Amino acid sequence: MAYHKVNADQRTQGQYLDSDDLQATALELEWDMEKELEEPGFDHFRLDGAVQHHLGNSQSPDLDLEPIQPSASPKGRFQRLQEDPEYISHYSRQSPKSHRCSFFQILKVFCAALILFIFGIVIGYYAGKKCPSPPASPEPNSTHNYHEILKEIKAENIQQIYRDLLKSPREDDVDAAMKILLQWTSHGLEDVRLVNYSVLLDLPDSSSNTITLKNSGECFYPDGQQCSKVTKTLHSQDLLYSYAAYSAKGTLEAELVDIQYGTIEDLMRIQTTTNVTKKIALLKLGQSPLLYKLSLLEDAGFGGVLLYVDPCDLPKTTDLADKAFMVSLNSGGDPSTPGYASIDGNYRQHRLNLTTLLVQPISASLAKKLAFIPENRVQKDKCVPVQMSSTDKKIISLSIQSITTYKTISNVIGYLKGSVFPDRYVIIGSHHSSLNAYDGQEWASSTAIITAFIQALMLKVKRGWRTDRTIVFCSWGGTSFGNIGSYEWAEDLKRVLQRNVVAYVSLHNPVRGNSTLHPIASPSLQQLATESQSINCVEKTECPGSNVSSVQTQGDSDYFINHLGVPALLFSYEDINTSENASFLSEALFPMHAMRTEELDPSFKLHENIAKFSGHATLQIANEPVLPFNALDIALEVQNSLRVFLGEEVDASQLLAVASRLRDTAELFQSDEMRPANDPRERAPIRVRMLNDVLQSLEKSFLVQQAPPGLYRNILYRLDERTSQFSVLLEALEHCKLHQSNETIQAALSEVLNSISSAQVYFKAGLDVFETTLAGKK
Repeated sequence: MAYHKVNADQRTQGQYLDSDDLQATALELEWDMEKELEEPGFDHFRLDGAVQHHLGNSQSPDLDLEPIQPSASPKGRFQRLQEDPEYISHYSRQSPKSHRCSFFQILKVFCAALILFIFGIVIGYYAGKKCPSPPASPEPNSTHNYHEILKEIKAENIQQIYRDLLKSPREDDVDAAMKILLQWTSHGLEDVRLVNYSVLLDLPDSSSNTITLKNSGECFYPDGQQCSKVTKTLHSQDLLYSYAAYSAKGTLEAELVDIQYGTIEDLMRIQTTTNVTKKIALLKLGQSPLLYKLSLLEDAGFGGVLLYVDPCDLPKTTDLADKAFMVSLNSGGDPSTPGYASIDGNYRQHRLNLTTLLVQPISASLAKKLAFIPENRVQKDKCVPVQMSSTDKKIISLSIQSITTYKTISNVIGYLKGSVFPDRYVIIGSHHSSLNAYDGQEWASSTAIITAFIQALMLKVKRGWRTDRTIVFCSWGGTSFGNIGSYEWAEDLKRVLQRNVVAYVSLHNPVRGNSTLHPIASPSLQQLATESQSINCVEKTECPGSNVSSVQTQGDSDYFINHLGVPALLFSYEDINTSENASFLSEALFPMHAMRTEELDPSFKLHENIAKFSGHATLQIANEPVLPFNALDIALEVQNSLRVFLGEEVDASQLLAVASRLRDTAELFQSDEMRPANDPRERAPIRVRMLNDVLQSLEKSFLVQQAPPGLYRNILYRLDERTSQFSVLLEALEHCKLHQSNETIQAALSEVLNSISSAQVYFKAGLDVFETTLAGKK
């Protein structure tokens, strides 16, 4: 691609002249010397003083060639003498009348030649120092460096790091963070810091939550086992952490209502026959974000929710029927400091819950018991979804208790400072276990991968190589409670990150299956994600491609995508075909023994692949002179997201017109700016820096002010693989059906229109800046 071909040796900060300017400067010096030698009275100058004067300048270490402007007539001295027959008559000079005069004339010529010779040496020295000759083929050198780093990432190293992380139990978040900090420091990472925040967490009580069937008097724990002291003792950890963090607390006795996935259609169907006020909803996880569905249930008047994962939505190889799970109802960050950092002096709100609903996750087996579905109701080669009978009324009592308290969570932040653009950051992030081991073993997987990448990278750094941009390595704390660690750090450094962050590479839950590679990337990074997948093709006979999509995902990239508008990228392996099964199932955090990492990837080759894919993308972004972002792909994504509204009841003609202008401008930007920046004749460092500044902020225009709970503010991301519309417009259309009002859709249309128009203006402004700069140069 065109934007990969910028000379790697032209990566300075604009501190030197290009070759044409330097040549012109040298000629101008020659021209000025010629004029000095030709001025009247030159015959009578003092030889010693002249020689001392010019030699002094030539030997000065502070000689600065840059302020000298290129000559308007860059002809050399000897060229002028040949081309100008009238030259000797410009000045009147006396003819020599003695041998002494002849001697002085010869001496003058000798001195002039000596001075010119000295100036030539000085000019040549500074020219060689400031403008080194570009290598014949810079790209292979960069590719070779990447290959050397990536080949040091090996499956056995990742496996060893993984086992070391799980070897000793940890009491709290700080212990895990300290262990990671010591690992990163031991591998040579220069600047590693521990950043702590005191945040409000919602933790389980000393006794488990319960669900009681009033019809029969049976009491159940969330995993489906009947209440007893023996069960509670044997499974205390799992039972305690089978809860919804930041749910409302208390006891509710009400009728159980099956609302399936809680979609708009499900709600409309239920509300036509049932008064749902203060009822308890039996809700399947999936199809849309949990927070969005809970907001709909809260608006409808429900009092409580029982969550479960339908076995038909899971891969056949996964058996989680008897497993309850944990979810967080926190949209992001410390709930006591919404929108600002948890630092000393900031006001704290002690919020006991983030919803009025009593929310409890339960196992699929308990959901079947509550729905009175026989366990043997299974059809051969076909899964029957869980569904309650509409004839029987079931009254249950739901009891939920938890403790809201302040705890310290820790982030590990390590810096590898860039050699050319240290003020531009590429962030690569994983997370570590948070106060309990209930969020699975994927935290150790992601931490082992990022540590192995640091280990391989620092081997190259110790030999003198370094990336152009700064790489920031992050291991976040508090992820399972709502990405608290990443939110607090980013809110604390918001102004710096808005200006400096270039991209975010996520390693959240990288191996959640072993059958399908599922890359997710911002529209501007989709081509880079595709290229990064091909790095192992040299060693393999066939390289099955994986489609890259821009869909909502879980993890600590959330703040960077939705509040900073930073391009993001994630590689992961899954077992679920996201185009056929329910999405958003990863919101459930199952017990660690439910998905054993070493059973999914015993050889750790999948971990090695993720490390190499993510490492290659990180190195490309951190080291390529022109950022590997594609402006045109953003415009195409916008047009594709709007085409589905053709024929709908919404008038999208104005949106389509603005999107068409955006595409035209993006095409001009791609052809007029991206390609010239890779042309050897257009490689001015200031031009490349200006171009990168535009590329860095491409996606910021697409952040809407408000979005429904659980939906991305960055409208470039779709809800899932099966939807191609803008999420906010899709939700607004559904909202209109529920409330019989067009006000919501009009507001959403205005938000999207303003975003697309703002992006088009931004592209156009970038083009205008380049045109003005070029015109001024000419």
